[in-house]
Amino acid sequence: MSADPSSPLLYVITGLSGSGKSVALKTLEDLDVHCTDNLPVELLPQFVRSVAGSGGLRRLAVGIDVRNASDLTRIPEWLSALGEMGIDHQLVFFETRDDTLLKRYSDTRRKHPLSHDGLALADAIELERVRLRPLKAIADLVMDTSDMNVHQMRREVITALGVGTHQDMSLLFESFAYKRGLPADADFVFDARALPNPHWDARLRPLSGRDASVREYLEQDPQVQEFVAQVVAFLDTWVPRFEAGTRSYLTIAFGCTGGRHRSVYLAERLAAHCRENGRDGVLTFHRELD
Repeated sequence: MSADPSSPLLYVITGLSGSGKSVALKTLEDLDVHCTDNLPVELLPQFVRSVAGSGGLRRLAVGIDVRNASDLTRIPEWLSALGEMGIDHQLVFFETRDDTLLKRYSDTRRKHPLSHDGLALADAIELERVRLRPLKAIADLVMDTSDMNVHQMRREVITALGVGTHQDMSLLFESFAYKRGLPADADFVFDARALPNPHWDARLRPLSGRDASVREYLEQDPQVQEFVAQVVAFLDTWVPRFEAGTRSYLTIAFGCTGGRHRSVYLAERLAAHCRENGRDGVLTFHRELD
């Protein structure tokens, strides 16, 4: 992969269904990478030329998987065409063990894209492996997510793909519900259960902390503003000190009873504060929503 920083950088994200491709694309999108999923592979050069030529856009990501009706064996041909255009690219293949894939599909009850004509899940996974074998063989990076949770996948994407721009430490602001337990990978946890709860307002109950009505409800309360101000002061003081060490990422979690209103609002609010202060590599993850 070329190291020329002036050329557009394209990430081609591929791999097994259920292995974390969607998590990767969402993570890249949070980092201001222009993402498109399931693009017909033969349109790849035209797509990159169009988007990169629109002005100022340097980083792109395209998801390509077994749903693609095109001949995936021609991927090297299309990547070669990108190279001739001066497009710097990286092919990333997401891999997962069969037992992990079977459990993930069982937990989510999603249908495998190749589960057609009565094909059993295990057989669909094996067929997908065969069809994607040519892509895995030419991948610049193979990422095995068998033993990773969502948080670890996001961190791995940031560090392995080098998208935590500049020298900034990547920050992940997470919301969660205490009734489902603490996030295993949180570095700091803030408890928002003492704050006013929008759940008890029938108008706001179906909404989340991402919605304007919930934000307005919380922002008009002095306790919430005091809470935010104190967390801001803490992060503004201590994040740079962690950054001065060897840390490449930090996870700050906010918990409330249901993980829908107060914690989501706080994660979004603090993430926005960090972005407004010029920090790159700021992500959000809402465990009970995403």
